Amino acid sequence: MNRRKFEDQARLVAYNAISAVNREGAYANLKLPDLLAASQLSEQDRAWVTESVYGTLRMQGKHDYFLSLLSERPLDQVNTAVLDILRLGLHQIFEMRTPDHAAVSATVALTRYISGESPTAFVNGVLRNAIRRRDEFEGMELPLHIRYSHPEWVVSAYRAALKDEVRLESMLAANNVPTKPHIVAWPGKSEVEEILEEGGERIPTTQYGVYAAKAPHSYAAIRERRAGVQDRGSQALAEIFLNTATNEVAPLHWLDMCAGPGGKAAFVFNSLRLSRPDDSFLANEPSEHRAELVEHVIPAEYVNIGRGEELVERGEKFDRIIIDAPCSGLGAFRRRPESRWRKQPSDVKELVVLQRSLLDAGVELLAVGGILAYATCSPHNAETRAQVADFLYRHKDWELVDAQPYLSEAMTESGYLQSDGAIQMWTDLHGSDAMFMALLRRKN
Repeated sequence: MNRRKFEDQARLVAYNAISAVNREGAYANLKLPDLLAASQLSEQDRAWVTESVYGTLRMQGKHDYFLSLLSERPLDQVNTAVLDILRLGLHQIFEMRTPDHAAVSATVALTRYISGESPTAFVNGVLRNAIRRRDEFEGMELPLHIRYSHPEWVVSAYRAALKDEVRLESMLAANNVPTKPHIVAWPGKSEVEEILEEGGERIPTTQYGVYAAKAPHSYAAIRERRAGVQDRGSQALAEIFLNTATNEVAPLHWLDMCAGPGGKAAFVFNSLRLSRPDDSFLANEPSEHRAELVEHVIPAEYVNIGRGEELVERGEKFDRIIIDAPCSGLGAFRRRPESRWRKQPSDVKELVVLQRSLLDAGVELLAVGGILAYATCSPHNAETRAQVADFLYRHKDWELVDAQPYLSEAMTESGYLQSDGAIQMWTDLHGSDAMFMALLRRKN
């Protein structure tokens, strides 16, 4: 790489973020804020970088399809740095408001800085060819997975869950729309009004949620760990879970079985401290690294590192258990743009086995009269309805609990509740991750 200072720092930061995600396995929502914090970019440039990075990663499948038509070389023979630069350039031409001449000249200059003079003619030729053929490309009849830039197997999974082609396209399109961060005020530590004073608007279906108007770490409550960044769907599930104890008088023992990175644990823990101070709470997390993240938001003495099966061996019993299970994450593609390119159908098969094991551990850990909440950030049938059906088939003394009594009026009006009493959210309908939750208990 050329070590002279590169003037176009915005494009350099954008390239570095995309490269780190594609080449180093980084996560855009973690890597990009670090790069922006280390830069001297203006707010306008930061906004441009954020839009270009997230957009390029989301639309990478579609961009690669067009690049395969524009390039005389197969893409697997194109230098990886140059390929990421081409994706960034193509995104500016097809998806952003960047003037054509600026997109080409700036991308060529970035190529020269990153990879030297040799590939600049190739990059220049591909991007100018894209501009010439733009009308042709925009008029193409493309398969859904290319048009909306999703892996084909993901489109099939959505289709199976939705059973509606119009809704299928609506969901795919929603995954490609940028969203404001969602903030949650942790009860007893911060107030919604405090956050609103710094900018934002209330999330109507949550009691403590705010749509952020600026970068989350610009808010004092976030910096001071008195509030968190959490999708409105996750906030709603945590509220519903807590509402299952509304009519309970005796102290309850609560368990978050898969607590990392700590969003739900922090909300539940602080809510209980405020409204049910005699209740006990344990955040369990098998991963040591993720457990450390949980310890950043609740006191370490309430965090246990280990598998749910180990709690069974200790003979513990809990009145309320939430299993926010490891899953494919097919419901969070809007916020995690790189995830769609990292998941494979084989991942789902492995995760279904893990989810089943966690549910079985929950059976052993739940006290008589208790409620077990099973949640995923995925609408994939194998991880949601089929997983619950399998559980009920194997545990015939258990039943699905109707979640209706535990929903607020706003949640009910939003259509979260399914006909069987489970919860299913959709990004296009609810502005949230496509979250699922089923409440389970032993039959009386």
